Amino acid sequence: MTAETLPPPSASIGPVAWLRTNLFSGPVSSLMTVVIGGLLLALAIAVGQWAVSEARWDVVTRNLRLFLIGQYAADQAWRIWLSLAILSGLTGLSAGVFGRTSRALAIALSAFQALIAGLMALSPVGPLIVTGMVLNAALVWAGLVAGMRRAVPRRGLVIAWLISMPVTFLLLNGLPGTPLPTVSSNLWGGLLLTVLLATVGIILSFPLGVLLALGRRSTLPAVRILSTAYIELIRGVPLVTILFMADILLPFFLPGEIRIDRVTRAMGGITLFSAAYVAENVRGGLQAIPSGQIEAAQALGLSTARINIHVVLPQALRAVIPANVGLFISLLKDTTLVTIIGLMELLGIGRAILAQPESLGAHLEVYVFVGAVFFVLCYAMSQASYRLEHALGVGTR
Repeated sequence: MTAETLPPPSASIGPVAWLRTNLFSGPVSSLMTVVIGGLLLALAIAVGQWAVSEARWDVVTRNLRLFLIGQYAADQAWRIWLSLAILSGLTGLSAGVFGRTSRALAIALSAFQALIAGLMALSPVGPLIVTGMVLNAALVWAGLVAGMRRAVPRRGLVIAWLISMPVTFLLLNGLPGTPLPTVSSNLWGGLLLTVLLATVGIILSFPLGVLLALGRRSTLPAVRILSTAYIELIRGVPLVTILFMADILLPFFLPGEIRIDRVTRAMGGITLFSAAYVAENVRGGLQAIPSGQIEAAQALGLSTARINIHVVLPQALRAVIPANVGLFISLLKDTTLVTIIGLMELLGIGRAILAQPESLGAHLEVYVFVGAVFFVLCYAMSQASYRLEHALGVGTR
């Protein structure tokens, strides 16, 4: 006779048990749950009514192109979509080949592009651009499938990413004497400029920060003193100061025939500023490595470079992932400060749109949209960080 398999008791396992333990564990807890739940429900109803019946979302849809690419020439906007297609394809391939965290980023990128396509469908940008965004979102999944079938080797994918960076810059900026006319970087704006500033700052500041952290712990006095002086000097001033110096003072130190555009100067200032904070985060990770491991590696005859590459840095960088991701999220939000040097990033475009006569009084709608975009970007970064921490066992081993 077969024994009957009974389900787990709902009083100790399952949703009912979770509610009883966390929200209704006693009279006071139950009362607070009901009161707070009622307040949140009332707030949600009020916000929903405003968003559906009162908000003037036409301010956003009518100016969606400005929000996305700023004053970038409309007849050259295809170069942005082509750059995005390259990014989408490589992201999908990376997700299929490497999996884990890259897969979460690929799904987030595809979802974000689909969301933008939905917003574009409500704006007067034309069906061609909407179709392009939908195809970009689908390209991520096509790359994911191809990557899972190992259509591209890992080394080739890394090389493709390295090549894509200068190719993307040439597409966006153009090259004199070619079919790609130059588009002044002063016309770059909106979400395009925000993402570019954050991406370049993150990619360049991380290796520079690691080198500064190693330099601060170097046994060579000159290297240690210079690294320490740089870190403390940069961390002692606000980012606004660095941006003003990069925009106003830097041209005075360059020869007359050399001119660096404003966007490049802003990228340099953000990179140099962020690198100092990355260095301090990495230095904390380096100090957490037991000295016995370094002594054991020295006893095996490893050089200082090999000890750092194979023993110290892998553990140190893994330990400071949460701190560095938090720093990079702050860097993304700090890109709004470039408005003070005349660049129109996402928030700056929002302010400019509010100055239009037909947009007067629509402050809440514009700032809600800008805030929602920043929230989506920051949330995607934080979720990718959580997945990476879980995959590497941060805090567990």
